[in-house]
Amino acid sequence: MLNKKCLMLVVLISGTFLAGISLADSPAGLKSGTPDIKSAGPLAFGPNGVLFIGDAKSAAIFAIDTGDAPDSRKPADVNVDNVNKKIGSLLGTSGKNIQINDVAVNPLSGNVYLSVTRAVGEPRPALIKVNAAGDVAAVPLKDIAFAKAELPKAPADQEYTKRGKKRNNRNESITDIAFFDNRVYVAGLSNEEFASKLRSLAFPFTEVDNGTSVEIYHASHGKIETHSPVRTFVPFDIGGEPHLLASYTCTPLVTFPISRLTPDTKVTGKTVAELGNHNRPLDMIVYEQDGQRFVMMANSSRGVMKFSTEGIDKAEHLNEKVKDKAGHPYETIEELQGVVQLDRLDDASAIVLMVDPANENQFNLKTVPLP
Repeated sequence: MLNKKCLMLVVLISGTFLAGISLADSPAGLKSGTPDIKSAGPLAFGPNGVLFIGDAKSAAIFAIDTGDAPDSRKPADVNVDNVNKKIGSLLGTSGKNIQINDVAVNPLSGNVYLSVTRAVGEPRPALIKVNAAGDVAAVPLKDIAFAKAELPKAPADQEYTKRGKKRNNRNESITDIAFFDNRVYVAGLSNEEFASKLRSLAFPFTEVDNGTSVEIYHASHGKIETHSPVRTFVPFDIGGEPHLLASYTCTPLVTFPISRLTPDTKVTGKTVAELGNHNRPLDMIVYEQDGQRFVMMANSSRGVMKFSTEGIDKAEHLNEKVKDKAGHPYETIEELQGVVQLDRLDDASAIVLMVDPANENQFNLKTVPLP
């Protein structure tokens, strides 16, 4: 096993960055301690119940052992009304002061994990677990098995004003994460002029490089964009080759071959669709029905979108300005209103976090059939 000194020597020789790596002393690459998580954002499950947490405030990815045991039973439905109120009670505040940032299902147990910000006073992160019985519990983040990988060249943690609005690009250093083929893929911004990044971190964490700068042609804007980050993405096989299927704000749908995501390079994605203006993609999953693959996407103002992936490998690259929608078609799932986050529960159903239709301050966690 490499110790820190040896590992640093490897870094100096290779010329890649290594920052804040908690070295492995267990088969899963985790060690006991208390992770210094400053914010809990995007979530993704890896092997053996390891949960990856994107901490944009720290510009770091944490891997923690959830301790969930494999369950041979079929995952059961999870339904909790007013889940934000129940979480608020756990954290000593009201449901209005709780911001739920992401939802992920542990495929080993069927338990649902939520990353949360206690937004009153000094914002504080929390991780919440909800089981099939509807029990809502805080996941301890002290004296647990974990690992940490810091992302180099993160944006400075400072506010500035642009077009009359205050912004802090550090908050977008991590916009989404996914685990695929023993690697954690991370979307977000860097501090570079070519700011939009896709990073690929081997797990267990050993080293972290500068990632790949990615640009797209935003057809509804009629221009190349390098500063807008990917908002949500899924690993996706196209023509036998692994890709990332990524969605941006307002709303290009773009493919990136994973083989091209090499460190310190610049890659242009293939824009296969424009899904329409004045909205923001929130989350998406891939699933299969009757031998066909579909994508289900939650959106800020267009409801839940569903589209088949058939023919996406032959889709035309949009490289000219369009008025609104163009390229790969989609349908809107009318019965799913107010969905803000989602994850797949099993082959037939998904977990969604949705705004209660009678109370915009209430969020419900529900199991729904895959459309």
